Order: sequence, then C-alpha cells, then structure tokens
Amino acid sequence: MSDRSPSQALLDTFHRVVVINLPERADRRRGIAQELAKLDLSLDHPQVELFAARRPDSAAGFPSIGAHGAFLSHLGVMERMLAQGWPRCLVLEDDMGFAPGAPPRLPALAEALAARDWQIFYGHPGDMPERTPAPDADGIIAFPADLGLIQLHFLGLTRAAAETVAPELRLMLTRPAGSPKGGPMHVDGALNVLRARYPALTSLGIAPEIAVQRASRSDIAEARWFDRLPGLRRVSSALRGLR
Repeated sequence: MSDRSPSQALLDTFHRVVVINLPERADRRRGIAQELAKLDLSLDHPQVELFAARRPDSAAGFPSIGAHGAFLSHLGVMERMLAQGWPRCLVLEDDMGFAPGAPPRLPALAEALAARDWQIFYGHPGDMPERTPAPDADGIIAFPADLGLIQLHFLGLTRAAAETVAPELRLMLTRPAGSPKGGPMHVDGALNVLRARYPALTSLGIAPEIAVQRASRSDIAEARWFDRLPGLRRVSSALRGLR
C-alpha cells in the first residue's frame, strides 16, 4: 500500500493539473476549487493552473460556438504542455467532480498507472459497456482503439500523446466540416478519430469512475431558454447545485 496522500499521488502521476475555465464562469471556478480542496489542493498550488477557455466569435463549421471553443481550449492546453516540456498533464474541465469515495483511491491509481504503458487516461469506464473490456484487478480498463469515448472532464495525457494529437487537431481546423480526413467536430469525437488512426495511443480508463461531471449550465450546448434569462439563470444554477 502506498503511504502517499491523494494529492501527492495525483501530482506524482500527472505532474501538472490544468483546469479549463471561461473567465466569466466564476460559478464553475468556485465549484472546481471546492473539488480540489477535497485533496487539500487549490488553484494557487504551483502545480495547478487555470487555463482561460477559448470563446470564439463563430461556430466556424463546428456544431456550435461552444464546441468550437472546447476544441480550441483542449488544443491550447496540449500546445502549452508541449511548449513547457511537461512529461504528463491532467486536464480538468471546470465542471469536474470527484466521484464519491474517489480521493482515497488515488494512491492505488497512481501505482497502477506507474506499472503500465499509457498515453491517454480517462477518469471513467466509458459509455459502451457492451464493447468495453472488463477492468483488471486494479480497476484499469484498456480501451480498444476504435471504441468511441465521450466526457473529457478528467483527461490524463502524456507528452507523446500531445505530440501526436495536437498537430492533428490543428489540421482539423483547416478542413471543412465532414472532411473524410477529419474536420471541425466535438473535441471528444476528434480524439476518438485520432485514437483509431493511431492505435499506439494506448488509452486507459477506470472502474468505478474517479470523476463525474457536476450539474452545471453548459458552455458547449445551446443554452436552454431558462439559462438565457438572467433571473431564471440564477434559479436554475441554484437548483442544479441541489442535485
């Protein structure tokens, strides 16, 4: 058994934690700060940083402006990772929440990942149980390269993964939507395309999940009518927080 704290295990495994957050979403910033506090971490920790999420002016071929922004944001984190020379990075979307009982499991997860070759790590077991292999004795799942995965709220990357993925994402921005080589699309879908194209991008998940998405107004999907009205937006946000 490891005697490392959950926070040390997380930082030893991923080296750097980057939180993607739109500057105007102070509500999500407070929420992710509360999640990090469960590990005695904060947004002021030297190995934790906020990444200002992109908010482009148009969809530019993407399903929505938010989808375009999410794509640019994840790409931006990967390019920052490469520029800074980080060996690994944990990317957290600002609506990430630790699953019940997850923090005490982080030291065991750190040991399991240290014993395996991996390039991409999802903090959940995937969304297609009928096609997903059973977890091993440590709860680790080896995802097939052609298995579609969504939810990037807890995404671990190695430098090798970023070196492969970031240039390909940049190329997708230059192609039209629907291009057979891959054009504008949701960033989780783009990652699926590239995992299938590059099977050496060993992708792992874990069961039960380490992280979930907190209930929150989406910045990617088109806002629902009650999220577009300022007064009702505050009410809907409060109700989500009661879930």
